[in-house]
Parts: sequence; C-alpha cells; structure tokens
Amino acid sequence: MQREAVKSSNLKAVGYDKRMLVLEIEFDTGSVYQYANVPEAVHVGLKAAPSEGRFFAARIKDSYRCTRIR
Repeated sequence: MQREAVKSSNLKAVGYDKRMLVLEIEFDTGSVYQYANVPEAVHVGLKAAPSEGRFFAARIKDSYRCTRIR
C-alpha cells in the first residue's frame, strides 16, 4: 500500500485502501500497523486534522482492530 508522509511528532506516513477499508500507519519508530474496517471519513479526518497524532490517539488507536506488519 502506498503511504503519504504526514507532519506529526509520532506518525511518519499514512496510507488507505478504500476498497478494503484498511488504514495503514507508519510510525516514527519504523513500525507499521494496519487498522481494519476504518471508514473513509476517518481517513479523511486524520489527513485534515491539525494534529494527526492527537486524532490518531482519540479516534483510531483503540477503536479499530490492528495488525503489526513491520
């Protein structure tokens, strides 16, 4: 999945597969996680948020099943 860089203190890049509803996040540590069943509106909200890190913590982190892929 192609990821786009974001300006965040703890997130490095974000990708989204709208067909599969999978959000992929690469963290500054190098870890990459995929979050399942994430609506496109949540991805859009993340990209538009003044702080992607805060949005992630509040709306994504404990709300969707995730798998570490790296």
